[in-house]
Amino acid sequence: MNSPFLILETGQPVASMRRHGTFPHWIRVAAGLRRDDAVVANVEAGDPLPAREGFAGVIVTGSGAMVTDRHEWSERSAAWLREAAHEGLPLFGICYGHQLIAHALGGEVGYNPTGREMGTIGLELHPEAGEDPLFRGLPAQFPAQATHLQSVLRVPEDARVLARSPQDQVHAFRWRDHVWGVQFHPEFSGTHMRGYVRARHDALEKEGRCSKQVSRGVTAAPDARRVLRRFVRHARHVHHARHT
Repeated sequence: MNSPFLILETGQPVASMRRHGTFPHWIRVAAGLRRDDAVVANVEAGDPLPAREGFAGVIVTGSGAMVTDRHEWSERSAAWLREAAHEGLPLFGICYGHQLIAHALGGEVGYNPTGREMGTIGLELHPEAGEDPLFRGLPAQFPAQATHLQSVLRVPEDARVLARSPQDQVHAFRWRDHVWGVQFHPEFSGTHMRGYVRARHDALEKEGRCSKQVSRGVTAAPDARRVLRRFVRHARHVHHARHT
């Protein structure tokens, strides 16, 4: 029997998309995990952080919160993730989770100076991604879904930047050999992305962008989803190797 993954739930989808479920549900489906393959701790709602033993890995969700607000639940989770990383537990952060892991390990998070990044974006891999367990063999450029205002402005010491976009220089990083953060949303389908664009219609209009045009640019992003599934396989392999 496979050891479960822990999903740290750091926020909820925008209200109009909650009929499609929670972030942990979207992640489980995208990652190919069955319901009993994952344990969810809703840290934003005050759930306690569990003991780390027995988990194959940890996935940290996105959130509407901002890492720079230093909420109590966020800082408590950052401390837990810092210890988990140094203990060798495989970690994978998505959007807010990506930023939270970077913050936990000594990186810098803040508002992206170019503003909001939203829609299907063009991800460009750095040459080092060719040696990475999650990105190896993927196209040098591929589409991914993104929606965020803050970014990782400086990666932690011992981290390598693996991907960027025209608006964000740190779209993916790896810390040492078992911790990853991705700014993009590998769990988003085109339906999720278009729903987020509709929900942010007013904000996009204020920023001089046409939400209909952004929505028309949404495409499938299978290679981005592949990164998440590879993390699951990699973490299981690491966990099995350590416990046999």
